[in-house]
Amino acid sequence: MQSPHLNPLAPAPKEQMIKVRYVKKEELQSKLLSKPKVNADSAKALRKPDPFLRLDSKIVKTAAAAKIPPPYIERGNEGSKALLNKSPELAKPAFNSPDIMSIKKKITLPKIEMARINNPSYISYYQIVREKIRRSAYQNYTHNEIGEVYLSFIISDDGYVKDVRLIETKTSASDYLKKIALRSVRDASPFPNFPKELDYPRLSFNIIISFEIE
Repeated sequence: MQSPHLNPLAPAPKEQMIKVRYVKKEELQSKLLSKPKVNADSAKALRKPDPFLRLDSKIVKTAAAAKIPPPYIERGNEGSKALLNKSPELAKPAFNSPDIMSIKKKITLPKIEMARINNPSYISYYQIVREKIRRSAYQNYTHNEIGEVYLSFIISDDGYVKDVRLIETKTSASDYLKKIALRSVRDASPFPNFPKELDYPRLSFNIIISFEIE
């Protein structure tokens, strides 16, 4: 049985000559490394325009049409005044009026005469109590009223306040400052325990809280 792919009536294929050319290694390398020369006119045609240069030209044309001078060019006094009036970015800053300026509060505890007390441990503990009350009063003081409040209170040996009294005869302050002073002493409690040198169940203290505005 003959193969379906073989046709006995088909003409025989023609013989073809194959040419072989031998090239030297040095010649082949020189051809591969050599770059084709490009015409100067074709290179200019292939070069794309720079978008940044085109953008700059548009900006210059727009500025020239609007007659807006560049910001780095100095002008006369009249031109600078007109520029300040037209440009909100270069306008002079508006200063705050005295009515809306910030107020700085200040809390001090003036010293009280302690001529009869010569115990260094008591004086050291008294300084700790004063500083803790001052910090508490600074947090509670929110109004702009000024004045001085004289207080007398008792602290037990475990550091808790037992009694706080307001001395009216030595106080020159509003009701608001009186409440703030009393509250500041209570908020500062508890204080540290008494040191070993202060072997007492309780001790009394006097302080002056001064509310000031700077």
